[in-house]
Amino acid sequence: MAWWYSLLLTIHILSAITAVGSNLTYGVWAARGTIESQHLAFVLRGIKFIDDRIANPAYGLLLATGVTMWLTTWPLGTRWIISGLILYALVAVLAITMISPALNKEIAAVETQGPTSPEALAYASRVRGVGIFVSVVVLAIVFVMVFKPAF
Repeated sequence: MAWWYSLLLTIHILSAITAVGSNLTYGVWAARGTIESQHLAFVLRGIKFIDDRIANPAYGLLLATGVTMWLTTWPLGTRWIISGLILYALVAVLAITMISPALNKEIAAVETQGPTSPEALAYASRVRGVGIFVSVVVLAIVFVMVFKPAF
């Protein structure tokens, strides 16, 4: 194995740990913010900051290193890689079109109407529901990348 592949693989794995690990903490932070509702706006802005500045750049680096390793090492028709990329695209679409806008609207509703307003609660429910689904898909991607099933 070439040294550059080992380097890319290390960056790839560290990016996955950073991205997925960050995402897995959001539910805990949101629950803590709900318990101490006077801090909910701060918690939500913190989640947004971590998502924008840590998790999403790590997902971008994850994609770049993964595609580079695929194009330089693995056959283009490798099904487990293709399935991982399809799931990755699904996660990206849901994050861009549903989670991020709903989180922004939830932050605005909490700041202007309060944490128990119907609007804030509706956006929180949307973020939570789609977020749980996305988390399951992300864990499926991790499974596919680790175990490389032959299908």
